[in-house]
Amino acid sequence: MLFFDMSVSINSSLNIKQILHILTADIAEAFGMKGTGIRLLNKATRALELAASYGLSEEFIASMPVFADNAMDEVLKGGVLIIEDAAGDRQIRNKDALKKEGIMSVLCVPIQSGREIIGAMRLYSSVKRKFPDEVVMSVRALANQGGIAIEKARLVKRMQMNTELFHDLAVSINSTLDIRKIMHIMSADIAETIGVKASSVRLLDENREKLELVASYGLSENYLSKGPISAEKGIPEALRNRSAVVRNVAADEGVQYRAEKKAEGIVSILSVPINARDEVIGVMRLYSDVPREFTDDDIMLATAMAHQGGLAIQNASLYLMLQEDKKNLEEDIWSHRSWF
Repeated sequence: MLFFDMSVSINSSLNIKQILHILTADIAEAFGMKGTGIRLLNKATRALELAASYGLSEEFIASMPVFADNAMDEVLKGGVLIIEDAAGDRQIRNKDALKKEGIMSVLCVPIQSGREIIGAMRLYSSVKRKFPDEVVMSVRALANQGGIAIEKARLVKRMQMNTELFHDLAVSINSTLDIRKIMHIMSADIAETIGVKASSVRLLDENREKLELVASYGLSENYLSKGPISAEKGIPEALRNRSAVVRNVAADEGVQYRAEKKAEGIVSILSVPINARDEVIGVMRLYSDVPREFTDDDIMLATAMAHQGGLAIQNASLYLMLQEDKKNLEEDIWSHRSWF
């Protein structure tokens, strides 16, 4: 009944803080533990970062990590770490911190969402104890329930944020006919929104043969002057109206100017087409300085904003053409003022 009630509580919430509270406070109390800690995996750095804790002092939390470097490897592969005697176990690095905190035994299980491990949950006991299989199985099941709930809550939050971000950027980009402002939004604002180091916008010339750089953000002049990029991986795909991701520029043989990218601090690249109605008119590229798994949400947002930018560029260009036609007409009429 306890497992059922906690599962219902975990899965009925879309609030990450509430889910983490259940996974820390409620589980600690239910299993008679001194404290608990939740660490979630940072997908960019692959580091476990503290997300929540219960029953642990600030001093103890600050003393982490308490385990040897390889102790968590098995957990991140889906295994379980059981330490019955923290004072004598070789896998404990910081025995003094555990002793001062009054911790005698530790159970650590992975937090999974489907097949993906997204973090780890640690249960700390103030008495020496063995963790029987039924306890381990129950804790693992609840951790997995929590993992699914966390990912679901993250997805909902990302959807809400992306909707708001898209709305704000779309309003900004469509409220101006100033090409320079449109380019700034497509480079600086989108890069900052998606959280990347840099960006560039290139448009096809009139003959649709060459990509001309029209805007950039976060890139040095040395890098921008490196040479033509039309054959570089990601560019042909984008010109065929498809997005393309290069996860590791240093290891991808299809990437040009790898030395220059390394010097610039570029690790991952997302390339998306810039469309104006049914025609590709250019390419927008986002550059990350850390290994980046661009999510479907990232790609969808970047693609949608590139499309909005393409329409805004076309509208601004038409406006400039009309202004030029108007000026020419006015000059032509003025040259025949003797008619009036």
